Amino acid sequence: MNRARDKRILIVEDEPILAIALQDMLESLGYEVVGPAFRVAPALALAADAAIDGAILDVNIGEGDSYGIARRLDDRGIPYLFATGYGRDGLDPGHEAAFVLQKPYREKEIEAALGRLLAEGP
Repeated sequence: MNRARDKRILIVEDEPILAIALQDMLESLGYEVVGPAFRVAPALALAADAAIDGAILDVNIGEGDSYGIARRLDDRGIPYLFATGYGRDGLDPGHEAAFVLQKPYREKEIEAALGRLLAEGP
């Protein structure tokens, strides 16, 4: 049985090509994609109201960062991971315990990371 089935994942990524590639990977793994959101304001709205089970957040989003989005998800008890080329060292203080997906990533890495994220929760 596919554990991903019926799981909705929010994508927050400001690079359209990366967002579309990630969306394709998630869909091939059986996830339903919410978004992608390319900017902070739409991402905040989705994080506040959308029916989602988890999220993948690019840390640096064009005009800002995704830490406010992460706080909104925390408030709702929705697990998330940060996707960044800088790894754990690139996270702001206070986020050291967050799940991190190192860019560039492959489908197998996404599958493993989301499996752990959704099993352990926020």
